[in-house]
Amino acid sequence: MTVKALSEVKADGRRVFLRLDLNVPLDEEGHITDDTRIQAALPTIRELIDRESRLVIASHLGRPKGMRVAKYSLEPVAVRLAELLDTEIILSEDAVGDGPRKMAFALREGQIMMLENLRFYEGETANEDAFAKQLASMADIYVNDAFGTMHRQHASIVGVPRILKEHGVGLLAAKELEGLNRLVEKPNRPFVAIVGGAKVKDKLALMMNLLPKVDVLCIGGAMALTFLAAQGHSLGLSRVEMESFALARKVIRNAEKYGVKLLLPKDHVVVSELEPGADHVVASTTEFPNDKMAVDLGPQSVEEYRLRLSEAQTVFWNGPVGVFEIPPFHLGTERIGKAVAASNAYSVVGGGDSVSALRKAGVVPFISHVSTGGGAALHFLEGTPLPGLMALEEVEAR
Repeated sequence: MTVKALSEVKADGRRVFLRLDLNVPLDEEGHITDDTRIQAALPTIRELIDRESRLVIASHLGRPKGMRVAKYSLEPVAVRLAELLDTEIILSEDAVGDGPRKMAFALREGQIMMLENLRFYEGETANEDAFAKQLASMADIYVNDAFGTMHRQHASIVGVPRILKEHGVGLLAAKELEGLNRLVEKPNRPFVAIVGGAKVKDKLALMMNLLPKVDVLCIGGAMALTFLAAQGHSLGLSRVEMESFALARKVIRNAEKYGVKLLLPKDHVVVSELEPGADHVVASTTEFPNDKMAVDLGPQSVEEYRLRLSEAQTVFWNGPVGVFEIPPFHLGTERIGKAVAASNAYSVVGGGDSVSALRKAGVVPFISHVSTGGGAALHFLEGTPLPGLMALEEVEAR
């Protein structure tokens, strides 16, 4: 798919509708607890300011479901962005209407305004043409730097770029596309993927689309237990999805079809009760105690996965391999993160828990690409077309 890079967009001195993902977490007092997404947007904003563009920034925050909800106002985001840029940010009271439109047309070169939360309006999530036209009327050019929202059929994602013919992707979105494309377009081999998480059905499409591309697929997390149970192993009190046995067997059959080495845990950290700091021991898959449950990868499994990672030239990791949120059962996930970082491979890591493990281990700088694309990145790797990218391609094809 071909879309224009930011450098190719004729944005100098012109009004630019810049779609960002500024959906940051807030505490009960409305203070931002993590400004990572705001920080990630800065390079694109700064480049457009340097080109004296007149910026109309748009984003969503939370899920107000088409109603004006005070706690979801973008005001704290605008304040933080102004601090980071050391410049004034004009926040409009509305996202559409005569007020924002007049403000947009009054912008001077290099000046920035931010629209109020797009999801205060039903027209955004319903992708209403009238709402998209109102948004598009404020600018000459459309730039999307919100890759994490490109799987949404929303007005600001697909409606506006179909109206504004001049378009492009921002620097963050371009980086995300470059990182993910390296996994699907002739990756260097061996290509090792580690997929973790709770439910088989949540990662089924991802695994099925990876199988024709990878050499080794390592499975972890609770869903690995479903695979093992589907093979006939008894896993004591461990939670398994009996309804997903057929899906697990489908993945196993396709791995055999494509000649992919499928690795499942050979040992586990097990407990009697799932509580922080609970007494735990290591048990093998073949000699699993009836009165315990698996909560993390065992040391033998970690070592086997680590060995495969050390031999890889391309690595993709998504999803925890244990009950990451309850210590000390996060250790397997952190050890996998360190192994990914230690490899000489081109590495891509995505998913909140996986990225959190990298941060806790202090190895983020050693990962080739840390994906911030969330659900959109998974859709991309599943082979599902992203409406936001399709909209940009359609405009360019005119």
